[in-house]
Amino acid sequence: MNNISPLATVSPDAKLGDNIEIGPYAFIDANVEIGDGCKILPHATIFSYVKMGRNCQVFPGAVVGAIPQDLKFEGEVTYVEIGDNVTIRECATINRGTKASGKCVTKVGNNCLIMSYVHVAHDCVIGDHCILVSYVGLAGETVIDDWAIIGGGAKAHQFSKVGAHAMVGGMSKINKDVPPYVLCGRDPICYAGVNLVGLRRRGFSSEVIHNIKDIYDTIYYQGYNTSDGCTKVEAGFPQSEERDIILKFIRESKRGIIPAMKIREKVEIE
Repeated sequence: MNNISPLATVSPDAKLGDNIEIGPYAFIDANVEIGDGCKILPHATIFSYVKMGRNCQVFPGAVVGAIPQDLKFEGEVTYVEIGDNVTIRECATINRGTKASGKCVTKVGNNCLIMSYVHVAHDCVIGDHCILVSYVGLAGETVIDDWAIIGGGAKAHQFSKVGAHAMVGGMSKINKDVPPYVLCGRDPICYAGVNLVGLRRRGFSSEVIHNIKDIYDTIYYQGYNTSDGCTKVEAGFPQSEERDIILKFIRESKRGIIPAMKIREKVEIE
């Protein structure tokens, strides 16, 4: 049984699951699907062509499914897909995809936290267990892989990518791809080491973490260019899931990866 405020506006064409709460002055458009157990709080807005999984929460002022802020958009039907157990906090915005991108959908995975005033532009893809801290801005077609954390106020350039388990410092300007498992920040953005705390919390062994660190030391601090560094890693490190994920990410990067921190800065931090 659903609990829908009489002051909410809910299209009769919206498909609602069970045990849904919709607060006063919330707006649910046609062609919306909302899964079981979701809470749409007062003054939240969900426009057409949004599909939301189970047990999500959308807080006041949030807008999900508005048309893209892209001049190439011509009114075509495009989508937003939200996974299960996603929390979208106050005044966050998640825009629909575009036909021009070839994707037509903006995706947010399972168990994500989208904090207040975050903007997720058209055709972005956010993996599972990601956290976007308040005032993060993702330009169109940005990709955030599983378990990544983007610090408050960080801004991502269009087409940029952040790898799995990476942590990006607050206020960073993400204009290059951020490889998996790393910690980065500063201005201009640079590699600052491996995300030790995050990896330990997620059950990575000391041996695996040490191996990841050695891989990045080879790529960043042994004088190789990126391509040669990857070749050296492939030849010098035994096959592992982490090694292969790192190499695949770097070799497929279209924008290039973030640079190394300068040695002097690295020593000061250590």
